[in-house]
Amino acid sequence: MRFFIALLFSLISLAVSAQNVPPPALAARAWLLMDHATGQVLAAQEPDSRIEPASLTKLMTAYLTFAALKSGSIQLEQTVPVSEKAWRMEGSRMFIQPDKPVTVGELVQGMIVQSGNDACVALSELIAGGEDSFAALMNREAQRLGMKNTHFMNSTGLPDPNHYTTARDLSLLAAAISRDFPEYYHYYSQKEYRYNGITQPNRNRLLWLDPSVDGLKTGHTANAGYCLISSALRGPRRLVSVVLGTESDTVRAQESLKLLNYGFQFFDTAKLYSANQELSRFRVWKGQVNELPVGFTQDFVMSLPKGQAEKLQTELTSMQPVVAPLQKGQPVGTLKVSLDGKAIGEYPVVALQDVPVAGFFGRLWDALLMWIKSL
Repeated sequence: MRFFIALLFSLISLAVSAQNVPPPALAARAWLLMDHATGQVLAAQEPDSRIEPASLTKLMTAYLTFAALKSGSIQLEQTVPVSEKAWRMEGSRMFIQPDKPVTVGELVQGMIVQSGNDACVALSELIAGGEDSFAALMNREAQRLGMKNTHFMNSTGLPDPNHYTTARDLSLLAAAISRDFPEYYHYYSQKEYRYNGITQPNRNRLLWLDPSVDGLKTGHTANAGYCLISSALRGPRRLVSVVLGTESDTVRAQESLKLLNYGFQFFDTAKLYSANQELSRFRVWKGQVNELPVGFTQDFVMSLPKGQAEKLQTELTSMQPVVAPLQKGQPVGTLKVSLDGKAIGEYPVVALQDVPVAGFFGRLWDALLMWIKSL
């Protein structure tokens, strides 16, 4: 339910940001700012343009690795043999060696902190038996997460004509990592890692520039430019920024911080309704009860320009007729939200309790009432 609401937010959120202070001009090819709690896109430029993801690819490699850890199919302490392919990987590396077994935990840090291509290949071989099979898992997971304009060819982000994504898709992946695997998220704030006698710093400069930033990933190739997905937590609010195609390491950090500051300064995250709060009651037909409490099973939150929450207007409609049996969480209506007369979006309202089917005479009485109503 929460994912569905967030998806709807992402589709209509620019209507909200248009009523706010315009976003800053960024020296980047494409960019996007998302509110993590709601999934709303607060501001964006070219969010659906295809780009080469470079090492931002490693977010999906990490996502699948975290999923394998959570399921128990691999363990952090598990020793992994190093193949010749992993050892010979070009680009950024953590410098694993065929004659020196490495643990999954070491590979995870090598992948995230050191951006090691060799670590990614070793993990892909462990999880899927080979990088090609792992890429198939990456694409399947991308579709499940709603990354509609993404296709992966490898676990590292090395250039390939059929290896691409978008700023919007990357924001969905970044949000999914912290949402689905909070127990492993701390790796993204680790500032350095030492392996094989070599200490390498995390390439995300914002970890040093802003204490509220705790992730996520840098990327760079000649075609992609300098890219950064960053996430910051200030108080209860988390924002995710995606900045792609800048001209230098320094610029990607500066522009990312500029975008994060804009979101925190000019937007609020407002809770409109609490989980299981009754918004209204709908008439139920053929049920053991005649009225059904409706609302949301999780907190309904929305990002809005500062000071605008009190100006929201809502309209609740039901899917008539509402007929038993009904299960808690089943959509039974729609909440329409507008601001200053402009539609923001429509969100599914659900049943807050189960309603079994009534006995024979109850159903007969409801049928009679429905017939009278139709006259």
